[in-house]
Amino acid sequence: MKIAVLPGDGIGIEIVAEAVKVLNALDLPLQMETALVGGAAYEAHGHPLPDSTLQLAKASDAILFGAVGDWKYDKLDRPLRPEQAILGLRKNLGLFANFRPAICYEQLVDASSLKPELVSGLDILIIRELTGDIYFGQPRGRRIATDGHFPGAEEAFDTMRYSKPEIERIAHVAFQAARKRNKRVTSVDKANVLETFQLWKDVMTEVGLQYPDVALDHMYVDNAAMQLVKAPKRFDVVVTGNMFGDILSDEASMLTGSIGMLPSASLNASNQGLYEPSHGSAPDIAGKGIANPLATILSAAMMLRFSLNQEAAALRVEAAVKKVLDQGLRTGDIYSAGTTRVTTVEMGNAVVRAL
Repeated sequence: MKIAVLPGDGIGIEIVAEAVKVLNALDLPLQMETALVGGAAYEAHGHPLPDSTLQLAKASDAILFGAVGDWKYDKLDRPLRPEQAILGLRKNLGLFANFRPAICYEQLVDASSLKPELVSGLDILIIRELTGDIYFGQPRGRRIATDGHFPGAEEAFDTMRYSKPEIERIAHVAFQAARKRNKRVTSVDKANVLETFQLWKDVMTEVGLQYPDVALDHMYVDNAAMQLVKAPKRFDVVVTGNMFGDILSDEASMLTGSIGMLPSASLNASNQGLYEPSHGSAPDIAGKGIANPLATILSAAMMLRFSLNQEAAALRVEAAVKKVLDQGLRTGDIYSAGTTRVTTVEMGNAVVRAL
């Protein structure tokens, strides 16, 4: 089983090292090869996604990804910024379905910014479409306006678009995932304003007829944002477009106590996947040994489950994470009185011991 290991920038290097340590402790036939991506790749090769890295990713069964980005690259032309690496990987590998589970572990209920009764037992799966929407729509760019309220002014534009087949395939992913959970899907849109999301809503309704055992409801994105903090346990599987999914999944992360606990998986049609923590590169804390590696370790568990067909090993890793939380070990982002603060490396070592 071949894994491309792409640590990236900032804390990505530290947290991926701990996930690799955990994978090595499983005694599985894994072949891991490391390559540069993001700002580190730009420094070495002049591009955030060098061809050698892309070819390694294509040839691998799965990709373990850290994080990319740093403030010092903000002035680069957009195609050369570190974040373009992740967009390039999604596009070139056809990674269209992003799974972001938001689970509030009982040991971390008090770390959530919401009342314990609102988040205790929380288990939401947000499924975000990854290859369409405004992030990839054409045309896009800047120009001098020739009409409107400010003729002659500079303006910028991005195009929001979805095709019916794109919506159909993410809909099937959501309904099939719901069948393995509580058989409820909430489709999030903005159909009252955007034609793109009227199509989204129509197609979701149409596909839903093929899953009579799964309940489907529709919700406008502004209401969904409110309900996530008002009554988050009303949700089971949430499916939405690229931009709304980006925002809502980060909002959901704070229900769990810390974005440092949230893994994610991005899959293509053949279950080849890219696995990464939901957080970013956090250059402000890079190199300090305080980043939480658990989201990356849990992402590795998702990799074992979805792309490598190693369910037993995935369950072992998830059980080990719960065990270290039971032991009261906490990195700074989830620390509270009465628990033991540990470093990034110490947390990784603890998970290995629990295994």
